[in-house]
Amino acid sequence: MSRSRRISCAVTLALAATLLGQPALSPAPQRMTPQPIPSPNAPDQSYPQGMNGPGIKDPDAKVIDKQNQAEVKAEIEKLYALVFELREEMKQTNGNTTLSVSVVKKAQQIEKLAKEIKDRAKN
Repeated sequence: MSRSRRISCAVTLALAATLLGQPALSPAPQRMTPQPIPSPNAPDQSYPQGMNGPGIKDPDAKVIDKQNQAEVKAEIEKLYALVFELREEMKQTNGNTTLSVSVVKKAQQIEKLAKEIKDRAKN
């Protein structure tokens, strides 16, 4: 190849590199991998259990179950006493008369207590 042809090829290559934004005859730059930016909402590394610090222990299920059973038994005893009182009042009333307000209120109280026992027993 002649000298003029080499110069013209070098100039053309340099011009093309300038237009493309890359330096002429230099190695291609290596790409940097982007580094993740830590989130401000990320948990603190000193607390491995989470953002709120060490985990809170749940209460023992057996202890709660025993307390629940004791409360249900107490409520059943109250229910039994109310039913017995209502039964005695009903024995004293005449079948031909209307029911007194106290009998109706006691029946509503029994119904409410029975519903509470039912809900507690489901849990």
